[in-house]
Amino acid sequence: MSEKTHIDIDYTAKLARINLTDAEKEKLSQQLDSIIGYVEKLEELDTEGVEPTAHPYPVYNVWQEDEVKGELPVEEALKNAPAQRENMIVVPKVVD
Repeated sequence: MSEKTHIDIDYTAKLARINLTDAEKEKLSQQLDSIIGYVEKLEELDTEGVEPTAHPYPVYNVWQEDEVKGELPVEEALKNAPAQRENMIVVPKVVD
């Protein structure tokens, strides 16, 4: 493992535009150092021959086919409409 990396927590907080208490700075500094330690541990892995990927598991399209199915009768489609006129739903005017 390489030499321990130190993160300037004040500079990082300034970039993130957040104010941290001294206790928060200490806690976050330890957490960031721990994260960097894990990343350095990952660098030790032999990834020779491993294909780069964006996901650890294969991603499949889970959408169903867009198929036309039976229509609703007009009365059924309009039964919960707050207002209706000539077999259409009436909505408030949104454009002047």
